[in-house]
Amino acid sequence: QWQVVESGGGLVQPGGSLRLSCAASGFTTELLAIGWFRQAPGKAREGVSCISSSGDSTKYADSVKGRFTISKDNAKNTVYLQMNSLKPEDTAVYYCAAGGLSCSLIATVLYDYWGQGTQVTVSS
Repeated sequence: QWQVVESGGGLVQPGGSLRLSCAASGFTTELLAIGWFRQAPGKAREGVSCISSSGDSTKYADSVKGRFTISKDNAKNTVYLQMNSLKPEDTAVYYCAAGGLSCSLIATVLYDYWGQGTQVTVSS
């Protein structure tokens, strides 16, 4: 069974950092693109960052550029989202998703496998 599981969420103060992990099982992270999405209460789900299956291409939402970094460790079958300089507006449930070869922050239909999400709360 192919699936992805997120971890690493929590409560952090503004300006702090968190690293989210997306662990793949049933397939290797070299096979599919991985995307990170988030959904805040009362808002639509939005793309945050993604990395292609080869790892050669990454994309970031304008709101997180320069603060978030996506990376993958194929040996551990895991994709990471390092989040620095966190702001209260980053508060959301963060989901990882796997699908396709190239990544997209918009075309969520490309992603076949979605995790259950991990809560990130940025508050003092």
